[in-house]
Amino acid sequence: MAEYYFKWLDSFKSMGHEQLQAALVEAGAHGRSLEQVLAEDGRFTEEEVLRHFSEVLGLEYREALHGKDVPVEFKEKIPAMFARRHGLVGVGTDNGTMIVATCSPLAAYPLEDVEKRLGQVVRLVVAPRSEVAGAIDSAYEDRMDVVDEIVEELDDAAMESLAHQVGSSDDLLDVVNKPPVIRLVNSILFRGLKTRASDIHVHPYENKVQIRYRIDGLLYDVFSPSRSVQPLITSRIKVMAGMDIAERRMPQDGRCTVRIGNREVDLRVSIVPTSYGERVVLRLLDKSSGVYDLERVGLDDELRAKVMSLITMDHGIILVTGPTGSGKTTTLYACLNRVNSAELNVLTVEDPIEYQLQGISQIQVATKKGLTFATTLRHLMRQDPDVIMVGEIRDLETARLAIQASLTGHLVFSTVHTNDAPSTMARLLDLGLEPYLVSSSLLAAMAQRLVRRICQKCKEPYTPDPRIVRQLDVGTLIREGTPLWRGRGCEECLHTGYYGRTGIYELLMVDDEVRAQIQSHASASVMKSTAVERGMRTLRMDGALKAVAGETTLEEVMRVTQRDVY
Repeated sequence: MAEYYFKWLDSFKSMGHEQLQAALVEAGAHGRSLEQVLAEDGRFTEEEVLRHFSEVLGLEYREALHGKDVPVEFKEKIPAMFARRHGLVGVGTDNGTMIVATCSPLAAYPLEDVEKRLGQVVRLVVAPRSEVAGAIDSAYEDRMDVVDEIVEELDDAAMESLAHQVGSSDDLLDVVNKPPVIRLVNSILFRGLKTRASDIHVHPYENKVQIRYRIDGLLYDVFSPSRSVQPLITSRIKVMAGMDIAERRMPQDGRCTVRIGNREVDLRVSIVPTSYGERVVLRLLDKSSGVYDLERVGLDDELRAKVMSLITMDHGIILVTGPTGSGKTTTLYACLNRVNSAELNVLTVEDPIEYQLQGISQIQVATKKGLTFATTLRHLMRQDPDVIMVGEIRDLETARLAIQASLTGHLVFSTVHTNDAPSTMARLLDLGLEPYLVSSSLLAAMAQRLVRRICQKCKEPYTPDPRIVRQLDVGTLIREGTPLWRGRGCEECLHTGYYGRTGIYELLMVDDEVRAQIQSHASASVMKSTAVERGMRTLRMDGALKAVAGETTLEEVMRVTQRDVY
């Protein structure tokens, strides 16, 4: 292997001999691979280093790996922790030769160990660390080797000392020589990210700890480590989020950022005491996923054209409504992303700031310090804004300031919590706003929900039960006997039949008739009835159209919407 070192070192002419020597010393001193040290130097990305490595050594480079391709004999003879510790995984066989992907091809001894364990020759290919770790996780997830082996290392007698060893780890994939509790928490987080979880729950019971992932809006029980590791998991998460590790009787909130390869993920952490210990919920926000645009949030051509006409107005207020977790902030970010330009001063006040928007000044509410939505909004008016987003209208003061801002030549976006679009007007009046203020400033109210998308890998046609069509009650949008689509269930969608989510919408444009109804304090049901007569699609109608288009199922639409009563 020494000749590989010199062959590779000579190829890096852009780095001086001293820098290369320093990298070698650091790699040896800290037990890390040379390619990892160079990748973190800042002058090269991991992909550049590994691609160059593969070219010089004559090895194949693979950008992507799949856990389902890992041979059975590799999983049976190579423990998961060994594979993860040394960054290698089998990806196929060729005439009796095991093809092994690695992110550390200079590590000779682990490869020799693999050959001895397998009893066959190994041929190397090079792949990114995140892909290797993902393939390992997918290959071993049904056996839970990773978590089980880590838990076995956690000795009850050493719990207290281990709790004080934990320190923040930059990268979830960097688990070599880490204490077992760090590897356990990193494994929980990594698996959550690989399965697209938006939240991770650590729920203590009398005799176990239940780890649950929220995927596409629904919670799934994933695994249950021993009850004895619960204090360690909680302590590790507290250290990561900057919480008081000794406080166990009061709720705590915190946040931190972790890396998985080149991806950065924000974690919002909430811990509350329960009768069996502290319950932890982590919200995962993947920074690398970026902000959705209006074409991707689920608006069809007709609705998108209407929304575009609204967000190009120079003043007025646009409200998005729905329960927590219905995608309101995502829709508002998509709107802000569209109107954002060098000619406009765009400001937001949020609680919390979920994604950083390029070119937009975002302000975090700090209620304990007196920085509420209302006080911040009052100061924003002195910042010469063109467009303002208020995270949520919760009280009369915030509502009044938002309305006044819209009346004085500003375009204002915000959210409220109501069941449908017409109820938004009633909500504003209930807060104490005068009808003439609401009717003269409000441009539109849009309600939304999130429905799960049908998995495209296992999508199949079927004829729905006529009773479900009648129960949906969307008139002639779906006739009995109309063929629809559903997911059969596969590895890609974790056998749920769904992969990802999309929005369904109900947009009520405020025209002269709606203004008159607001002035006369008309009920939400009356507003909805007249709006439907004039062509407004309700949430359930929009969901039915998406079911006909093969984007979601009738069961999903019925799960997230109520029957239209007007």
